[in-house]
Amino acid sequence: MPGSAVLALADARFPGGGHVHSGGVEEAAARGLRMLDAPVSGGQAGAEAAALSIMVGGTTADFTVGSEVFDLVGRTVVHVGPNGAGQTVKAANQLVVAANIQALAEAVVFLEAHGADLPAALDVLGGGLAGSKVLVVGSESLAGEIDNLGLVPVRRVDEEPVAVVQGHSPDTGWWNLAEACLAIRGGATWVACNSDLTLPTERGQLPGNGAMVTALRAATGAEPQVAGKPERPLLDRAVDSAGAQRPLMIGDRLDTDIAGAVTYGMPSLLVLTGVGTPEDALFAPPELRPGHIAEDMRALLRPSAESAVGEHEAWKVRVGERALELSANSAASADRLTALRALCAAWWPVGSGRIAVQAGDARAEQALRELGLA
Repeated sequence: MPGSAVLALADARFPGGGHVHSGGVEEAAARGLRMLDAPVSGGQAGAEAAALSIMVGGTTADFTVGSEVFDLVGRTVVHVGPNGAGQTVKAANQLVVAANIQALAEAVVFLEAHGADLPAALDVLGGGLAGSKVLVVGSESLAGEIDNLGLVPVRRVDEEPVAVVQGHSPDTGWWNLAEACLAIRGGATWVACNSDLTLPTERGQLPGNGAMVTALRAATGAEPQVAGKPERPLLDRAVDSAGAQRPLMIGDRLDTDIAGAVTYGMPSLLVLTGVGTPEDALFAPPELRPGHIAEDMRALLRPSAESAVGEHEAWKVRVGERALELSANSAASADRLTALRALCAAWWPVGSGRIAVQAGDARAEQALRELGLA
């Protein structure tokens, strides 16, 4: 009927699209209908209690018309922008939920790996310690998960927290770290969700949770309990849950991915698609050295020997007191990564850390330039 409002309420993506198409909005308008996309969050319990969170996309006028219906089923109703914005915000909400689930899963792994009786531990966390205050350094979503455990998330040390939980948030500021610093120095238990120093973004590598953890470590002299990589509990759980017989760690970070593999004792593949560089690999200490190096995950489709660190017929490496010298050994086909693997195979058994790298000929000079070592 012309003048009627069409309310697209759902707690999942629209089939086949995931958002409200502009064509559908225009067609509805041509028929005299008002279109609002309004995904919800809160599940069945929220619906039954009329306590849903509703993210509404559409015009301001149409939102005003639909508010009468939204108020009947929702406690938090927010106009987030034009048609399509509701589904966009819903998708972002799902990403946040997934991240928090991962953090909680890592905490469970930590408890299991250190011999805790998991049901008893969760009973203590959710019951015996119900009402205990935890200072949260991180997002509101992380604070919400702390609340779901029966604990009380706080932001200031004068609220007397018994623990500090630190997760990533782009909004973390000096005052957040200052409050956590005082709490940790006062004896509060410190747990970090992960120790990744950087985050890859479309703008490049930016500070990650590990960078903020490093700041607190320097200010307190304390060490956090880390739930994620490179600690072994998460890897134990991953291997067990997959039923893996021959697990392989694949990653682009030496300090988390490869370090975790070394700690576990599993083989590892460093892919040069993110943080780690050829220079990082060559000069890595023993606890951060991968067994395989490749440009990307396409190496999994090739024989494993091709990506293994080792000598190569195309290259000769001479280890001197002050430098490594790379020379072309034959006319055999070779690329920059065969040179890198050969350099690692020559240097790692006899040394660690930085050393000069020299080229013995033009082919070697080209390979070193491509590796960023020239």
